[in-house]
Amino acid sequence: MASLMAAAGAAERGTSEEAVALMKKAITYYKTNGMEKTAAEINGKTGLFESKDLYLFIAPVAPGPVMAHGANTKLVGKELGDLRDVDGVYFTRRFREVAAKEGKGWVEYKWPNAKSGALEAKSTYVERVDDVYLACGVYKPGKS
Repeated sequence: MASLMAAAGAAERGTSEEAVALMKKAITYYKTNGMEKTAAEINGKTGLFESKDLYLFIAPVAPGPVMAHGANTKLVGKELGDLRDVDGVYFTRRFREVAAKEGKGWVEYKWPNAKSGALEAKSTYVERVDDVYLACGVYKPGKS
């Protein structure tokens, strides 16, 4: 029974490959429809950019407020540069650094799972488009 529950939980978790695919879909949508429509889709939780426990968010590469957040729209309009995880990692600063210097890449930190609330290790894929970055993270259970 426990293995059935674990399998069911794993099925609800997005993979790194699925996170990158969701990002690519959002980037294509952004390039076709612009920031306003892309942010509205992400913030409105229409399902277009949601899969399992994956969600997207958008923020400027330069310090500035979050433009869209698929898990918590209360974060939209807020500057999160001083946000740290439980280990003191300034992960939003790392998002901007990766976007500015490398254009795309992964950032590791710990964060509460948006679905379960449990603190988990998380790896977020960040990719720059114009002067913003889009991001999508994958929770890694058992590695908090």
